[in-house]
Amino acid sequence: RRLVKVGLHWGSISKGTDLVGMAAQGDKSSALEDDNAQTAPIKFKILAGQSNYKLAEEVAAFLGMPLMQATVGRFSDGEVSVQLKESVRNVHIFVIQSTCPPVNENLVELFFMIRCLRRASAKTVTAIIPYFGYARQDRKTQARVPISASDVAMMLESAGTDRVLAVDLHCGQIQGFFHHTPVDNLTALRDIAPYLVREVIPNFKDDPICIVSPDAGGVARAKLFMEVLGKLGVCNLSLAITVKHRSSPGVVEGMNVVGEIEGKVSLQERE
Repeated sequence: RRLVKVGLHWGSISKGTDLVGMAAQGDKSSALEDDNAQTAPIKFKILAGQSNYKLAEEVAAFLGMPLMQATVGRFSDGEVSVQLKESVRNVHIFVIQSTCPPVNENLVELFFMIRCLRRASAKTVTAIIPYFGYARQDRKTQARVPISASDVAMMLESAGTDRVLAVDLHCGQIQGFFHHTPVDNLTALRDIAPYLVREVIPNFKDDPICIVSPDAGGVARAKLFMEVLGKLGVCNLSLAITVKHRSSPGVVEGMNVVGEIEGKVSLQERE
């Protein structure tokens, strides 16, 4: 085995050859290669979709690197067209693509970008999805309807996604819809809170503040937001939840509020 490491063949070994010395030299060379592999910089590139190209440009500028050379567009009949203009073999790729409206077009675009990278032998593919489309369809609310958030997770996993990075998912259990792909659910609340404390909340003077969750799925975020504001010195905080009664998807015919909001300033996350 050691002879293989130093590149020798049995037929090339002459009488009197110092095999032990060669093997030791081979071990040193192998150890040096391992050290170089550990200290070598990790190769990674950023691929931008069309959903928010400006965001991808700002991320790349912050990191001091260019975006990948690629063409992401449409054929004359509206089909998605993806072409990579540079090699991604053995490179870690981060794809920045929200599945915001138009949701289906952006989702299919993300799917084809991931498949294209996989066929081009990318080492890993991380999907950065700031807005995760279909996230609100996370459970069956009536008979014979899909759990679309779970189906999107299956779609991304089957495409070959190694990791997903999202921001403030509608509810945390969406991470569990990915059975083999790790999901990082980041939050922007810790970045927004200092701005509110500095620029907005002083206008309320000493009025009590109520953090209102738009639905049951947002309770965890509202609770976290309240805790962050409390750590920043904001007092008189409370929590409330709105319960919507829908006659059809997207149509609210009635609403109830769980919690005390009378006489308070409400801060509510937009649904």
